[in-house]
Amino acid sequence: MIPPRDRYPSAPGSFLSRTARNRPARIRAVTETDLPEIVRVDKEAFPAAPYPFFVVRQFFDAFREHMFVLEDGDGELRGYVMSTGTDDAESWILSLAVTAEVRRQGWGRQLMTEVLSHLRGRGAHTVVLSVEPDNATAIALYDSLGFTPSPGGPVRDYFGPGEHRLLMTMAL
Repeated sequence: MIPPRDRYPSAPGSFLSRTARNRPARIRAVTETDLPEIVRVDKEAFPAAPYPFFVVRQFFDAFREHMFVLEDGDGELRGYVMSTGTDDAESWILSLAVTAEVRRQGWGRQLMTEVLSHLRGRGAHTVVLSVEPDNATAIALYDSLGFTPSPGGPVRDYFGPGEHRLLMTMAL
């Protein structure tokens, strides 16, 4: 098995390959020292409702083996993906984010591919996630990976009043 850090070198001409030509970007397992940077990326990606540090810390403590980060050639974090473990062969994607500089370059897809492969190897048969119903870009990504929306459509007030979410599921 190819280690996550060696699986996805940066694409020629991409933002990441231009930042440090001698060291390609890579996807790797999370470390504790990454937590402040994950919070920074999360604030950039979700400015209206970012995870506070303590939540990211708890996710790390509970699910660190299911968290991966995207690091550019200069060592700066540009993205992350977090998932739960595989209780009863089901896992949840808790969050996926990439910074504005690397959007639309395939890194979100590569982070998802990495975590889905990891979860499959750990015995997951089903992966579930929630997404804002108006986030057409994310929904298209998840759909292209094989996730299907719940038949009932978005769940009203899923995260509280006015916080509707579309649940999507994928069989591995």
